[in-house]
Amino acid sequence: MEVLTNDNWLLTVGTFFPLVGVLIMMFVPGTEERLHKQIAIVISGITVAIGVYTLVQFDYDQAEKLQFFADETWISVIRSNYTIGLDGISLPLYFLSMAVTFLVVIYTWNNVPDAGNTKAFLMLMLVLQVGMAGSFIAQDLILFFVFFELVLLPMYFMIGVWGGEDRKYASLKFFLYTMFGSALMLVAFLALFFQAGSAAADAGAAEQYSFAFEHLMTYGALVGHDVQVWIFAGMFIGFAVKVPMFPFHTWLPDAHTQAPTQGSVILAAILLKLGTYGFVRIAIPMLPQGAKEWAPVIGILAVVGIIYGALGCLAQTDMKRLIAFSSVAHMGFVMLGISTLTELGINAALFGMVAHGLITGMLFFVAGSVKHRYHTLEISRLSGMLIQMPKMGWILGFSAMASLGLPGLAGFWGEFPALLAAYSPGMGLDETLFRVLLVIAAIGTVLAAGYLLWLYQRTAFGNPSPEF
Repeated sequence: MEVLTNDNWLLTVGTFFPLVGVLIMMFVPGTEERLHKQIAIVISGITVAIGVYTLVQFDYDQAEKLQFFADETWISVIRSNYTIGLDGISLPLYFLSMAVTFLVVIYTWNNVPDAGNTKAFLMLMLVLQVGMAGSFIAQDLILFFVFFELVLLPMYFMIGVWGGEDRKYASLKFFLYTMFGSALMLVAFLALFFQAGSAAADAGAAEQYSFAFEHLMTYGALVGHDVQVWIFAGMFIGFAVKVPMFPFHTWLPDAHTQAPTQGSVILAAILLKLGTYGFVRIAIPMLPQGAKEWAPVIGILAVVGIIYGALGCLAQTDMKRLIAFSSVAHMGFVMLGISTLTELGINAALFGMVAHGLITGMLFFVAGSVKHRYHTLEISRLSGMLIQMPKMGWILGFSAMASLGLPGLAGFWGEFPALLAAYSPGMGLDETLFRVLLVIAAIGTVLAAGYLLWLYQRTAFGNPSPEF
């Protein structure tokens, strides 16, 4: 993979700058809540400014090349380096993590969760930002794993301390599911490291063992077919839990429902993308034969998730839980695009990731604002939002239309190309199977319109409830 070493300090500064805010806040008394909010807004705002500068400096004509590349010795005893870089795949997600964190910090100004301790809450949010951004720039498996796991603890505490009534159950379920997936993923990483090293030795390579992405993409493809299939299985479970794909999704509705609004927004907008990004960046390029064997399974589970998520939405009575189940359906479209192993499908998945991050993040912001005003998210108790809060009602309507995939809005460009890609899958995959999946997934788009319009009708239309 070709690299451009322009401004190789930029990604490090952009990723770790939030830790400056954490260090400053450590020395500020917890009683100074307003000052902590100001520090968090300034630090996350500067981080976004660095992200904007990165967008400006990025060479879009060479988006396939790694830019702002840096490669420094890190843990030499295990052959792991601090290798970072940004290309067209990771750039939008890297910037999205910065922008969403900034918006969440602004939202916190007037919406601190009931448990209090604003200082700890904002510090965890900034640490979370480091892990999210780092995952998208890492070009070394061990470095990626460290950042990938760094997001786990802050989110665990955000749900467990500042969440709803069943927060302990939800946070423990989130932690155990993710740790189980990560354990299998780490075993797969180590297996790939040793197998690719053996393949490199057989090929007479000067450097045989390395965790660098480029090395593993080159020599992972030379690993035997059956070995690739088994290693891919470990990565598949690790990333599928994070997505989350059916049937590994059951932690998500609980985590979303119990998390504070800030946690729900970050979880939906960024953390779910770590799983899909792992497939696109690591599993498929490094294990192409394994990806080909597993693609039909991924496609089938993706479509099951689309239908199951939609039916789950239709059964919900809680606004936040309905939005959570919609994520299962929307991420199913992303995984369907990935499973086609085509350029169109991967592009659809990347667009779908960013679109889902923006749209579902917005829906959770609206849900949090509704909870802040009505002190409930029970759909049957909400009505007449367009009369009582017309601006909020219109924002909810716009977000719902984007989420159901209305042409012209971002959701459409994540779903429609994924369906097109399923018509002609790559790498000799079974066309008949994928065309059947296309038809079933298309039915899922109709169900999406059903549950989102039904939600909007019950909450925004009609007269305000006498209760309020």
